Amino acid sequence: MTTVALDTGVGPLLRSWREQRRISQLELALRADSSARHISFIETGRSRPSEDMILRLAEHLDIPVRERNALLVVAGYAPRYTQTALDDPALGALREGMERLLQGYDPYPALVVDGMYNVVAANRGIAMLLEGVAGHLLAPPLNAMRLTLHPEGLAPRIRNLREWRADLLAQMERQIALARSAELRELYEEVAGYPAPEGTDRAEGTETAGSGGGAGSPVGENAGAGPASPLPFALPLHIEHGGRVLSFVCSIATFNTPMDVTVAELAIETFLPADPATADHLRTLTS
Repeated sequence: MTTVALDTGVGPLLRSWREQRRISQLELALRADSSARHISFIETGRSRPSEDMILRLAEHLDIPVRERNALLVVAGYAPRYTQTALDDPALGALREGMERLLQGYDPYPALVVDGMYNVVAANRGIAMLLEGVAGHLLAPPLNAMRLTLHPEGLAPRIRNLREWRADLLAQMERQIALARSAELRELYEEVAGYPAPEGTDRAEGTETAGSGGGAGSPVGENAGAGPASPLPFALPLHIEHGGRVLSFVCSIATFNTPMDVTVAELAIETFLPADPATADHLRTLTS
């Protein structure tokens, strides 16, 4: 996924990362137990950094594992981090652990995506939310961004689509800045080009699970109640399902100190009920 010109030079690449992180040469030198003069020499090409120095600077600049390999290659060293296929036997324990984790979240939706937002594992809660999605979007590889934002995907059922769409696109922009991936940029341009919602988010016509009607409230009761008020701690997802609106908050977890590119780019996304009525409804559906 990385697109790094081999003739760019490791110095300019490190400078680019430092400037992106808004860290001065002196601050980076102090963090890396070096000197501002040495950092300057590395960035201008007057000094060739050792393999250890590249990894040390990358650690303090919080550079993604894939990009650390790219820096090493540009500097003339061998990549340090492996990239193991997820179906490799070596990752069997990891796959088993993720499956147990996803099952543990049932009936709450949870899934695992890779660096391109392709779904590599999901539980029954996700399958429930995907009911009614167009078949071509469900063909492998399932892509979480396409599933969410495509007009034949979940988008027509998301009650606060304007807010949710803006948040997802901003998340992708941050990821592109880190990964510098042409493939990820292409995906971003595709999903950003899907029809954007006009006007304000819909606020009537379907009962919100947490708006006072309680679990099981049919469409039409308390018409006009609209989505519940925004949560004070997170942007909720309000999505229609089975004639009611379910409310979720999303949590994303990654692996700490990964030593493999594949593992480093995995993210576990969980959708937790934002109100008791949503939780009760999910338990009813999966009981």
